[in-house]
Amino acid sequence: MSDDDKRADDKRGEDKRTEDKRAKFPRADLPPSNGFALSVDGKFKLDYPDMDGAMKVARELKKRFPVIQVAVYDATAKSRTLVE
Repeated sequence: MSDDDKRADDKRGEDKRTEDKRAKFPRADLPPSNGFALSVDGKFKLDYPDMDGAMKVARELKKRFPVIQVAVYDATAKSRTLVE
């Protein structure tokens, strides 16, 4: 195998890893299409299948860090619920 072939194989492997990473970590500025998401200072962080789980984590986070803005986003209703 020549050096060019090795570089091409390395580059293809790198592209695949980058695609895998994008699938695991969606963009923080795009709302999810279903379920509930934890929003911290306007950026989406974690997805949850139900509102109760998302609210529990949101309250705990707000209790630990009262200065940040924490909300739960409902993808079905396309609305946010702020946590005080």
